[in-house]
Amino acid sequence: MAKMVESSGTFTIGAKTVHRLGFGAMQITGPGVWGPPSDPAGAVAVLRRAVELGVDFIDTADSYGPTISEELIAEALHPYGEVVVATKAGLTRTGPGLWHPVGRPEYLRQQCELSLRRLGVEAIDLFQLHRIDPMVPAEEQFGLLAELLAEGKVAAVGLSEVSVEQIEAAQQIVPITTIQNLYNLANRQSEAQLEFCEAEGIGFIPWFPIATGALAAPGGPLEEIAAEIGATAAQVALAWLLRRSPVMLPIPGTKSVTHLEENCAASLVELTDAQGAALEDAAR
Repeated sequence: MAKMVESSGTFTIGAKTVHRLGFGAMQITGPGVWGPPSDPAGAVAVLRRAVELGVDFIDTADSYGPTISEELIAEALHPYGEVVVATKAGLTRTGPGLWHPVGRPEYLRQQCELSLRRLGVEAIDLFQLHRIDPMVPAEEQFGLLAELLAEGKVAAVGLSEVSVEQIEAAQQIVPITTIQNLYNLANRQSEAQLEFCEAEGIGFIPWFPIATGALAAPGGPLEEIAAEIGATAAQVALAWLLRRSPVMLPIPGTKSVTHLEENCAASLVELTDAQGAALEDAAR
């Protein structure tokens, strides 16, 4: 199964080209995305196996743990070679499952410096604003991202959970390389943002990519198509995302090597036009 992810196609982030099926490193922390995992060695093994399978785009955040996900990535993969490590700042934590936006420029700069130290790099490959803080003028948050880019502390900039209007406002201040919004086969609320990203050549990172809801019910369209092609429902959901757009960069995450290998094999799943249309119809 070595390098199977190479079948997913490629996308360029900053100066580096990555395969479009990446890995999201939120789940390698403890329950509620809080504290260390029960099996740190297992988390390191998952990260290393992902790279063996061809994954060269890993997405994390300072708030995952907090700090734990970045620390495990550094332990497992530093120096990173051709692997692009994307991180985020802008959400602070007060406990398991609790997330609060903080977008003050001095806070975002501090978090960037701490991520640089934890990841052991001179520049972050992709630095994303985790949320726009409604209590801080958006242009101040975008301006700080522009400063970090100009200083060479980050190589590319992304945004998360934004509207088309917010992307356009940010683009007036700083080049935007990626958008990370909730999107999957069952939840298409960011369709307009995806279409905007396609038109602009911006990478679209769908978080929660495998959620399928009622579509995966017994006898449903997802199960039927999965049975037809000898795949799992999760693999079909990921294959649909990869097929949906050339700027799509799914980042399924897991704590399990077995589950990781299943997800990566989605890059080998080919849907016919009829199967793609059936999934589209069912999702609507």
